[in-house]
Amino acid sequence: MIDAYEDPGTPDARGGWWYLWWLVRCQAGRCALGAVIASTWMVLLAATPYLMAKAIDEGLEPGDFGALTGWSAVLFVVGSFNAWLSIMRHRTMTRVRMDANFRTVKVVVGHAVRLGAALSRRAGAGEVVTIGVGDVQTIAQALTVVGPGVGAVIAYLTIAGLLVSVSPLIAAVVLLGIPAIVVLVGPLLTRLQGTETEYRERQGVLTARIADLASGLRVLNGLGGKGLVADAFHRDSQHLRAQGYRVGAVTSWVQSLGVGLPTVFLSVVTWLAARLAAQGDITVGELVSVYGYVAVLVGPVAFWVECGYMLSRGVVAARRVVRFLRLEPMEDAGTRPAPAEPSVLHDPESGVRVRPGRLTALASAHPADAATVIDRLGRYTPSRTTWGEIPLDEIPLKEIRARILVADHEADVFADTLRNVIGGAGDALRGAGNCATSHNEPADAKAPTEAPPEAHITQALHAAVADDIVQALPDGLDSPIDAQARNLSGGQRQRIRLARALAADPEVLLATEPTSALDAHTEARVADRLRAARDGRTTVVTTTSPLVLDHMDTVLYLVDGKVAATGTHRRLLDTSPGYRELVARDTDSEEAVR
Repeated sequence: MIDAYEDPGTPDARGGWWYLWWLVRCQAGRCALGAVIASTWMVLLAATPYLMAKAIDEGLEPGDFGALTGWSAVLFVVGSFNAWLSIMRHRTMTRVRMDANFRTVKVVVGHAVRLGAALSRRAGAGEVVTIGVGDVQTIAQALTVVGPGVGAVIAYLTIAGLLVSVSPLIAAVVLLGIPAIVVLVGPLLTRLQGTETEYRERQGVLTARIADLASGLRVLNGLGGKGLVADAFHRDSQHLRAQGYRVGAVTSWVQSLGVGLPTVFLSVVTWLAARLAAQGDITVGELVSVYGYVAVLVGPVAFWVECGYMLSRGVVAARRVVRFLRLEPMEDAGTRPAPAEPSVLHDPESGVRVRPGRLTALASAHPADAATVIDRLGRYTPSRTTWGEIPLDEIPLKEIRARILVADHEADVFADTLRNVIGGAGDALRGAGNCATSHNEPADAKAPTEAPPEAHITQALHAAVADDIVQALPDGLDSPIDAQARNLSGGQRQRIRLARALAADPEVLLATEPTSALDAHTEARVADRLRAARDGRTTVVTTTSPLVLDHMDTVLYLVDGKVAATGTHRRLLDTSPGYRELVARDTDSEEAVR
């Protein structure tokens, strides 16, 4: 079984079937062993009727007690050995499934890490969660076909050969009838793939919506939109349930026909054998053996249908994994060095020009427009942005991440002590605990080789007006923080994220809405301390709060994602009616909250 630290290998992403075959090739020896054990186990199941026929014909019918005892002993030994084989078969196939499970998990997680900032833009959270929760297990179960599936084929051929020695007519009926049953079930398996695919798609969308609700429920409740969203979620969940019923309907037919049709067919075979015995064409022992063969054949045929069912679901799940693995990370073909000295960041698409060593604010009626500009300045989306006349796309991504930090107000927070959440824990948390961006890309921040001293962390907390958080926690900086800082309030989480970004001390800090969850008094203090903390370094914030804008050196007013006016906060209030209206609206909102 794959080791937790072992390289899972390079998956075959050409399609669902290719991916499943790759999982088999990665553990070819174990899969071959499982096929051999399963085949032997099923063949020995077929040997039981043969041994019973011998015991009857050579011992019971002629009254030979010695022969009867001998064949009974052989039957006991074979049965005991087959019971042991059954245990080994199950153990081997469990390892095959676990290897496929863990290998797929490692492949998906590894690719998610490689995607970095592109992950949230290429795949939704629901897609990744659905793969990890459901698809991985389905793929693992599909590999059962390499054990009992192969064994079913071998047992079927063996029993057909044994039936030839009893009656060519019965053997012909079995050889032609069983494949006909599989063909009848085939269209249902094709239909199952279609309904299962649609179900998985709907499930991914609904899972993503659950994640969005969990993160924004408090905001929705405050805005009075909880009922509206609840109704939409109810409708989507009802559609998913209806689709689940359709999947269940097809599945029930597949499983019932998989057991029912072979039973009906083999009852016909049994009736035919009884007729032959009555006519004297076969012996009583051979009749008993046919009964046994028929009973044993129900297992292989049911395995065939079951394996077809699991393969149909496994291919659907594998296609989702393959589709995820085909997502490409952000291209990094940069070869030119970044400017050696602080330089201007310029985004031609919006007209934003960020001068080095200054506090700059982006104010827009649509926060998404300002956030898009930040993404281009931080090279999280392809653009024509330049840094000191050098296109960002031509600079190695690693160098950009070491000097430019995008700090999102909803950035991920990993479970750890407050000390490590703010300052990181050296190389072990490079790009993780010290990551201040929500893009989840390795080395997002300027990660130090060792954790910063406590004084540096304390300064960052003070600048973010987060001293009271440390004082309120029972163990201060050594207090545990939950994942996403769920044990803190919304305002506390935002200040912790800002403190983390300030502790990283990047050359260029690009912060989106760093004070949106703070009250007016705290926001004013943060704005005042931010100037001192970032003195002489380039800082850009997106905000419409006059309390923050009044502390900025330059304010860029955006309309439809483009610069409409530039100046200080007070100058724009006098010269730009649109800016004055925007800021006044934000001021009224703050007064309403108070």
